Amino acid sequence: MFRAIATAGLLLAVLNCQNTNAQMKRAREYGIEIGILHTGRYNAITDVPGVKAGHVTLKEGDSVNTGVTAILPHDGNIFQQKVPAGIFVANGFGKLTGYTQVEELGNLETPVVLTNTLSVSTAVAAVIEHTLSQPGNERVMSVNAVVGETNDGRMNDIRGRHITTEHVLEAIRNAGGGPVAEGNVGAGTGTVCFGFKGGIGTSSRVLPSARGGYTVGVLVQTNYGGILQVNGVPVGQELGRYSFRNNVDEYREDGSCMIVLMTDAPLTSRNLRRLAARAFAGMMRTGASGSNGSGDYIIAVSTAEELRIPYSSESMYEEWREVRNDEMDLLYQAAAEATEEAIINSLFAAETARARNGMTIQALPVEETLQILRKYNRLTEK
Repeated sequence: MFRAIATAGLLLAVLNCQNTNAQMKRAREYGIEIGILHTGRYNAITDVPGVKAGHVTLKEGDSVNTGVTAILPHDGNIFQQKVPAGIFVANGFGKLTGYTQVEELGNLETPVVLTNTLSVSTAVAAVIEHTLSQPGNERVMSVNAVVGETNDGRMNDIRGRHITTEHVLEAIRNAGGGPVAEGNVGAGTGTVCFGFKGGIGTSSRVLPSARGGYTVGVLVQTNYGGILQVNGVPVGQELGRYSFRNNVDEYREDGSCMIVLMTDAPLTSRNLRRLAARAFAGMMRTGASGSNGSGDYIIAVSTAEELRIPYSSESMYEEWREVRNDEMDLLYQAAAEATEEAIINSLFAAETARARNGMTIQALPVEETLQILRKYNRLTEK
């Protein structure tokens, strides 16, 4: 579904289920099969039942390339029906609001919103407005908005702070299930990854029914550097485009990656944080260097209905059933695989884009990448 809104001289495109500006195929459609587990129907975070995702994309000439992405764990009142959550901080050079309360209480009470660095405060205000306006929240006086970011200042007039509260609210309102737009959309509109155009990417994994049949879905906002690997192949080196080549600062290495993980597996905050840490392993498999200026955060959420935490209750006890520690290993595998593929999807979906100051950020050269994968016998021909 598409909606176009002209506002303040900007062309604002709300994108949910399809992205006509993306490259034509996702990585798996080319025969890049990462990991051993099966994907969900859409190979997206929305394969987790009830999860919705939405984007607002802002583009104006070459100077405004930014946006908002919202992820909702369920379509009810999240504040009234909170969900278990855990956060793993791989490198803390970033801005993630709401972290300490999630760490302390182990739950999430708002949508997760991603945007650019200087628009975090605007997004927080919008999430608060969204929460206070929902029926049933008339007496709410405290909201823990969870908003993350990466810095799109290379491609975007970030100091112009073009994101408004309405843009954030629009992303939340338009969030839906099904296929998720990737590449140059939403919070990934102005990002750069491994020196190529980055963006939004998503993927999912489904456990066998004998192991619970649970789904793990991941959405990423990629804006970091390193030495690109695709399915274990040193693509960055083969392309001659990678960090520290000839000890020359050929492109800025610092950046960030936001990773949002949703699962219907019944997990409380302790094991969700452990699951989030394994998602970071998927990021490292892509060749990330974890540079000093890279803010890398993983937010993991369980959508299991039996674990939802009511805002108010007549009982003084919480009761739940949780996956045992000894049964976590396959979920860890799913988290790492889905994260790795989501990042690679963000690169395959992104297109070359003009940036401010006349800069052009090239997309990953897909055909050359496929040739390299064939050379290493890491491509399943379709």
